[in-house]
Amino acid sequence: MERSNLDNILDRLDAKYPDAHCELDFGSPFQLLVAVILSAQCTDKRVNIVTETLFKRASTPKDFAEMPIEELESLIRSCGFYHNKARNIKNMSIDLLTRFGGEVPSGFDDLLSLAGVGRKTANVVSGVAFGGDGIAVDTHVFRVSRRLGLSSGKTPYDVEKDLTAQIEPQMRNRAHHLFIFHGRYCCKSQRPECGNCPVTEYCASIGGRAED
Repeated sequence: MERSNLDNILDRLDAKYPDAHCELDFGSPFQLLVAVILSAQCTDKRVNIVTETLFKRASTPKDFAEMPIEELESLIRSCGFYHNKARNIKNMSIDLLTRFGGEVPSGFDDLLSLAGVGRKTANVVSGVAFGGDGIAVDTHVFRVSRRLGLSSGKTPYDVEKDLTAQIEPQMRNRAHHLFIFHGRYCCKSQRPECGNCPVTEYCASIGGRAED
């Protein structure tokens, strides 16, 4: 995409969503890491309901490493896929204790090396907690990027590479939040609100369901 078009898209989305930000509730980089793991295939709203109780019971890697897996599963059950998420959170916590002194590392590669942490999670934590310049591609970023012609990638990693190549490092974190807000509140999967969209001229399917 031409630089001027990309700049127009980001400027218009920035005007529409001036308060675009991470909507997960957290009090530390570790709590953010737990919340992002829970957010897979789950809404931020639901995760925030769960973590409000969860973080009163456990808030540090040591707390989660020592918690019986059955208790953790019970606390996060409503987030879905709770068996896998509980195992990932517990093993990630053990990794932090044994390899990083109980502290969440700021580097992307170190984050990616933690049990149960994929590229999206590592990029979110790196960007939100530590000001990193990666692009986290969740379902909203994936959909919006393809609809706007910023990527034709078939996988989140392909889209991530395309966005990283086009968006300046200092803008990537902001762009990530803008695309999420646009996908969540306007460019929805089933019924995109094209009449409220400030960037319709770049969309691949105006007035109908665009390519997901």
